[in-house]
Amino acid sequence: MTVPFHLGVRAHDFGQVPLEDLIQKLQQYEFSHIQFAIKKSFPESAPSLSALSPGTATYYGNAFRRAGIQIAVLGCYVNIVAPSPVEEAQALADFKTNLRLARDFGASLVGTETGSVGKGYTTDNFTEEAFQRVIPAVSEMVAEAERFGVTVGIEAGINHPLHTAPLARRLLDAIPSNNLQIILDCANLMSPDNYLRQDEVVAEAFELLGNRIAIIHLKDFIVKDGKIQMTPVGKGWLKFEPILRYMKYERPHLQGILESTTEPDLAGSVEFLRRLYEEV
Repeated sequence: MTVPFHLGVRAHDFGQVPLEDLIQKLQQYEFSHIQFAIKKSFPESAPSLSALSPGTATYYGNAFRRAGIQIAVLGCYVNIVAPSPVEEAQALADFKTNLRLARDFGASLVGTETGSVGKGYTTDNFTEEAFQRVIPAVSEMVAEAERFGVTVGIEAGINHPLHTAPLARRLLDAIPSNNLQIILDCANLMSPDNYLRQDEVVAEAFELLGNRIAIIHLKDFIVKDGKIQMTPVGKGWLKFEPILRYMKYERPHLQGILESTTEPDLAGSVEFLRRLYEEV
């Protein structure tokens, strides 16, 4: 028997819509799970991330659970290497609040990228010093996750201090805890320098990160004016076959989450992925 394809979506890619409408859309596309960033989908319920209460988490968690939708990733994308110590402390406090409330949301994994050591993009993110700042921040997050029996999901991001699979492997080796897992986004590993070698880059990621990959993000890219630009899934240059084969045969039931594909393109992207999954 074929292992089913578990496809979900970032809830905020539908924009800010009433909860009932969001659930209806998720059911319409037959998504079994979501990545949920409450501040992006329902900002009125989260004036600040640190102000979240068990009541907030239970309200949304119960609503999705009743609809048969799991929160696979609680999205809390904060800048854990912010240039100001005050900003960094706030980012870590916000993330820890999400860890503490994850179970009330019905989630077990809280996800983030690593951020930026400057204001916005800076080449300083590519330094060893920037990577070394990531380690104590993530260590602190993982220690909190261990207290609450949940998991930190770290995603390598374009132009972030953690931006390659080898760096993600180094982070895993530096923090010996299974409460630290990886959210793998193969499009995020692409650069103008390596996208022509994408087979090699993706194979390296699977080899280095292996069973520590908790979730796969599915998005697409092109290169325009010498820069990586994200596109709806199926309309770019990413080869999804190796990714879907990995999900089907190497890590059966591994959940995928569509990203950066908004509603006008969603039906086409969903059909593209589901058809390809059947073919590989």
